Amino acid sequence: MKRLAIVLSGLLLAATAAHAQEVPTLPFKADIGNQASLQRGARDFMAYCSGCHSLKYLRYNRMGQDLGISDELLKKNLILGAAKVGDPIATAMPAQSVDWFGRVPPDLSLETKAKGADWVYSYLMSFYLDGTRPLGVNNPYLPGVSMPAVLGELQGWQEMEAPAKGEGGEAAPHFKLVQPGTLSPEEYRDFVGDLTNFMVYASEPTAFERLGLGWKVLAYLFLLLILTYLLKKEFWRDIH
Repeated sequence: MKRLAIVLSGLLLAATAAHAQEVPTLPFKADIGNQASLQRGARDFMAYCSGCHSLKYLRYNRMGQDLGISDELLKKNLILGAAKVGDPIATAMPAQSVDWFGRVPPDLSLETKAKGADWVYSYLMSFYLDGTRPLGVNNPYLPGVSMPAVLGELQGWQEMEAPAKGEGGEAAPHFKLVQPGTLSPEEYRDFVGDLTNFMVYASEPTAFERLGLGWKVLAYLFLLLILTYLLKKEFWRDIH
């Protein structure tokens, strides 16, 4: 009986994940070259997300180095508790989180790699009121979500209307704002955009180096192509 329950639970989780993947996402284009956006996103992540979620593969000083934030500003504005600048970004969430939410809030270091930046952006835009849920909210991108709408005060509170069908039969979520937040819809979209942009950076801090090295490699290959062509011309000059 216990084994059957485990199998059924696995099937339910798989079905929920499949459903979440079928919901069309909102378009989002990351821009990790926008340092101001990344700085705002880092600020907002530490203020609204780090209380529950960690970024265990990113250290404070690495973030500061990449984003142009001094150690003094890190200590003053971004580092919580007794953490040091060389520490990974941990969460302050206590062990009781399992009792509160039913599970440990996940580390978000690789969230945009695992699910895509579009999905993360859409998820943060799509919490809606649902009286059947323990926390009063739900999300079409993760049905039955146990996370509270921590950004509800900023976005306001919305209800999900009857979904429209896409060309492939997918249900595209539509929402109606019933109580405005402290930010306008445009300001909230920018807020979520900065936060998602920062999470894209956090998933691969070496992207700056990789992109910079990529241009150098392309320049080297282009120069090598020219030299190879001239060498070929020299070798075949007497034959032709």
